[in-house]
Amino acid sequence: MDRFLVYGGRTLEGRIRTAGSKNAVLPIMAASLLTNEEVVVHNVPNLRDVRTMSAVLRKLGVSVTFEAGTLRLRSEDESSWKAPYELVSTMRASICVLGPLLAKRGRASVSMPGGCVLGVRPIDLHIKGLNALGADLIVEQGNVTARDARLRGAEVFLGSAFGSTVLGTANVMTAAVLAEGVTVIEHAAVEPEIEDLACFLQAMGAAIEGVGTHRIVIEGVKELHGCEYTVIPDRIEASTYLIAGALIGGTLEVEGAKAGHILALLDTLQAAGVEVERDGALLRVKGGGDIKPVDVTTHCYPGFPTDLQAQIMVLLALANGISIITERIYPDRFIHVAELNRLGATIRKESNISIVHGVSRLSGAQVMASDLRASAALVLAGLVAEGETEIHRVYHIDRGYERIDDKLNSVGACIERI
Repeated sequence: MDRFLVYGGRTLEGRIRTAGSKNAVLPIMAASLLTNEEVVVHNVPNLRDVRTMSAVLRKLGVSVTFEAGTLRLRSEDESSWKAPYELVSTMRASICVLGPLLAKRGRASVSMPGGCVLGVRPIDLHIKGLNALGADLIVEQGNVTARDARLRGAEVFLGSAFGSTVLGTANVMTAAVLAEGVTVIEHAAVEPEIEDLACFLQAMGAAIEGVGTHRIVIEGVKELHGCEYTVIPDRIEASTYLIAGALIGGTLEVEGAKAGHILALLDTLQAAGVEVERDGALLRVKGGGDIKPVDVTTHCYPGFPTDLQAQIMVLLALANGISIITERIYPDRFIHVAELNRLGATIRKESNISIVHGVSRLSGAQVMASDLRASAALVLAGLVAEGETEIHRVYHIDRGYERIDDKLNSVGACIERI
C-alpha cells in the first residue's frame, strides 16, 4: 500500500495547473447512460474515482475509452441494470447511475454507496425524489432497486436539516429529463458541479430552466443525443493548492481556477491575512506572513465547503490565536484532528465544533489518512512541519487529486511516494 514521505520546510514557488473537476465529471459520466449516441467529455482528471466510475459503466454496457484527458462513452448494451457492490461500495458518487438507469432503462439495482468515512450519509432524499417521479424504489439486500419504472414529472422538495443534497439533485435531474411531463425541483443544490451537469444535459438536448438556482424546472423530452463537453476546473483542488501556498509559499500561482467558485475560501484567506491576487484565470498567493485566527463554518454552496474544512484547519493550526471551526454538513468529519495533533497542533473537538489553538510550529511524525480531504490536509501539514512526515493509506488522495505529489514537487516540495 502506498505511503508518502513529506520533507517539510521547502518553499513553494511556481505554477500549478488545476485539473478538471472530479465532482462534476462523475455525474456527467453517469448521465451518458441517457443516450445511445457517443458522448465526448474533455478536461477529465486521471483519478481513481474516474476509473471506478468507468468500471461501473462498463458493467452497465457502456463502452469507455480514456486518453489524454478525454473520455469517450457510448451506451451499447441496455440489458444490464445492476451496479455491483464491489464497485459502488468504494465510491459514493456511483449512486449517480440510479437516475439515468431508471429514466432510460426503466429499472435499476444499485448497491448502497460507500466512499470516504464522514459519518452518516443517508440517501433518503434520493429515494424520496425518485419515488415522487414514480420510480417505486425499495431497499432490499443492501441494494436500491426498482423494476418497470414509468417516470412522470412531479414537484420534488430536496431540502434537509443539512441543506440541499448535491448527488440527490443530480439523480432527480437526470431522471426527470426523460420523464413524461414537467418536474420542478425545489431546494435544489446550486453547487457549480450541479450547474455543470445541467449544462451538459442541455448540450444533450434536455429542456432545463433555472440552472444554478434552488428552483429547477425540467420538461421531459423523448430522447437525448450525444454531445461534446468540457468539464469545469476543480475548485477543491485549486483551493487546496492556494492553502499550500499560504502556508509555505514564496509566490505560488494556481492556473485555471474559477475565482467565482471559491469566493468563500478567498474571503477566509483574506480574513486570515493571506494575500491572493487575481489575474484572469490565474490566482497568485504569497505565503510566509503571520496568520490571523478566523472562525469558519461550513455550509452548502456558496458557503465555505466542507471539502476544505480539513485543509483550512492546517492553516489555522498555525495562526496567532484561537479559531473555531464548525462543521454543519457532516458533523462527524473530524477524524483528521487526532492526526494533526500528532504533528504538534493543538485542536480540541466538541460535538460538531473544533477549537484550534494556534501553535508556532508543527513537527513531522507518522500519521494515517482517513479520507480524501483529510489526506490532502496531512500533505499540507507535512509540507510546513519540521522534519519528515510519513503519511499512510494515501490511496484516498488518489481518488480526488491528480498526481498531487508530482504537482507539488514541480513547485519545490519534496514528497516521495513509497
